[in-house]
Amino acid sequence: MSKPKSNNAKTISVALMLCLVCSVLVSAAAVGLKPAQVENARLDRNKNILVAAGMYDAESDTASDVAERFKDFDVEIVDLNKGSYVDDAALKAAGIPDRNAYDASLATKNKALSEDLGNNDPAGIGRKPKYAKVYVKKDDTGKPEIVVLPIQGYGLWGTIYGFLTLESDMNTIKGISFYEHKETPGLGARIEEPGWRAKWNGIHSYDENGNVATGVTKAGTPKENWVDGISGATLTGRGVSNMIQFWLGEQGYKPYLDTLRKESGQTIDNAADTQASQSKPAAQPKTELAATLPVANGKEA
Repeated sequence: MSKPKSNNAKTISVALMLCLVCSVLVSAAAVGLKPAQVENARLDRNKNILVAAGMYDAESDTASDVAERFKDFDVEIVDLNKGSYVDDAALKAAGIPDRNAYDASLATKNKALSEDLGNNDPAGIGRKPKYAKVYVKKDDTGKPEIVVLPIQGYGLWGTIYGFLTLESDMNTIKGISFYEHKETPGLGARIEEPGWRAKWNGIHSYDENGNVATGVTKAGTPKENWVDGISGATLTGRGVSNMIQFWLGEQGYKPYLDTLRKESGQTIDNAADTQASQSKPAAQPKTELAATLPVANGKEA
């Protein structure tokens, strides 16, 4: 008795139907999981902000702790060129409908929201966003107690993303964190280690003349007010150094930090003197700073 002939059309139709069903299931799962993915990304970002601010304990803190502590921060959008806050009306006019949803990294892909750095690009980011999102924790008098600044720059294998926190003098570094990078495990990736990050605490960002005064040295070659690099990770250290110097410089947050310092009646040299742990005689000449910031506060959920 002969076997029935194979029906190719039927086989193909069954395969197509199976593919269609699988595609629908995968798509449904992706859509269904999207809110959870967004929430997890937001939680991770907020956690890294708290890490940089010295307000997170990895051994004991929960997601609820992160959410509660993050409520202490105001979310502000800064015009990097002017050094001033941007209110909601100006943001909408610039094409940013929601300050909380604004992503400066994505803005670098939008020519209307970013600037081509050309050859003047020490951090290797290509384009600089015109606006940056910063996180400000204020004291009981309404003055900035700490400011957390997003930073990014090219390391050895790709872009490194992190946060840098400054104390109320807008000069002394309180902490730093890195949350995304492609650096080599066991070498460049050690920038994430608490021990290395702790070396940044107490470092002064600027000298008495307002010049960026810190960075990362080559491992084993200590330099005052600089952080010793990681052995075997020279290029990663150089990338972090370039990143820090770029974002603390005139192209980055310096106009904004100068404005905050002016608002509190300080200059770079006497602001450094307020830090008891590193008090020094006042240096001359004093640095004149920019105008007072307009008020524009926002909270992020």
